[in-house]
Amino acid sequence: MSFFDDLALSLERNRITRRQALWLLGAGAASLSGCATSPVTGKSILVGMSEAQEVQTDAQVAPHQFSQDLGAIQDESVNRYVAGIGQRMGVLTHRPQMPYSYRVLNANYVNAYTFPGGAMGVTRGILADLDDEAQLAALLGHELGHVNARHAAQRQGQNMVAQAAIAGLNVAAQNSDWGGLMSMGGQIGASALLAGYSREHEREADALGQEYLVKAGYPASGMVRLHQLLVSEEKAAPSLLQTMFSTHPMSSERMQAAQAAADSRYRISNSLDARRERFMDSTASLRRIRPTIDACKNGETAMAARQYAKAQTEFQTALAKTPRDYASNLRMAQCLQAQGQTAKAVSYADSAREIYPQEAQAYKLAGVLALQQRDAGRAYQNLDRFDRLLPGDAGITFLKGISLEGMGNRQAAAQHYVAYLRQSQQGNAAQYSYNRLKAWGVVK
Repeated sequence: MSFFDDLALSLERNRITRRQALWLLGAGAASLSGCATSPVTGKSILVGMSEAQEVQTDAQVAPHQFSQDLGAIQDESVNRYVAGIGQRMGVLTHRPQMPYSYRVLNANYVNAYTFPGGAMGVTRGILADLDDEAQLAALLGHELGHVNARHAAQRQGQNMVAQAAIAGLNVAAQNSDWGGLMSMGGQIGASALLAGYSREHEREADALGQEYLVKAGYPASGMVRLHQLLVSEEKAAPSLLQTMFSTHPMSSERMQAAQAAADSRYRISNSLDARRERFMDSTASLRRIRPTIDACKNGETAMAARQYAKAQTEFQTALAKTPRDYASNLRMAQCLQAQGQTAKAVSYADSAREIYPQEAQAYKLAGVLALQQRDAGRAYQNLDRFDRLLPGDAGITFLKGISLEGMGNRQAAAQHYVAYLRQSQQGNAAQYSYNRLKAWGVVK
């Protein structure tokens, strides 16, 4: 009996195993034009989306990625502070008309990223590591540099050229028509948009960020010190900065380039105030929970290595320091679920939902845990709540189908499987959906 047949039988018997539940969490993960003139250099660049498409992509994709990073922190004063700096810098860029937005995310790893239309996220993990406002402005300036140079759009354009070349070879080899090219590039996933930039793009973003930093009244040395902080932390704990350095590859060359610019072109700026005191006052509430953030970060690293006992200890430490921390409760629930401690996991997932009812991830976990506890109705309620908070996630459509099948509502389950297959035709979830539709006679 195949895994899919076994899962279908488990649903009929209302007995989801831990292995099946973990698979459902993975299967339910969200899946997500031509030449232009660079706003920065004035030269022709190859892009894969128009400016309107950049903005539309942000609206469709960014909320899902921000939720994957556990949503904006529940500290409006810190969010307003960071957004205020970003807004002051945004009007000084080459594309001031873009709808820039800024939020500090509950993610504990060290990173910052932006989508092509200017929707930006800064993790609490990196914000807690910064020393002054000039460093924060340098971080935001670097991300603004990516938007203004249209790096994501350029990378998508390059990907389209590569896809076209491969498709052309396949068509020629198969002596077929060109119909398969019509759907090329139709979907842009968050993973593609946030993939690592080239060294050339990173250098350009650094240069632009330093320019915007100085225009905003900060010392150019803020960019240098940002690089120094990240490089020193990478040497001390490389595993904790793995994500940051995969999306923003660091090098001594980039730090030296920022130093050279600070010493020459921008040397007069280095007498400006880095605004450390204002930064410390404005981020005091976040820095107070720095031990919680560090413990969560350590727990996530242990989870990635499947060292669940160690991870659980770290999350317990985080919760002891900040019991009502959303990220700590959710991560503890995930850690317990991975160890088969479903009832305990439910308790922490429920706490996470109660602490941050506007954030979607706890509802997804609670839904899968409910399936594991043979309560398909409760699972559907949680997943439907996720869907209302964060519509457009194909994986949730699939999981709702699983819940409906577990409730014995085959007709509604089939409708969800069909809807899922309209959004995604690859992967195990698609195979399961197709198999069930075929078994039920919906498809031949």
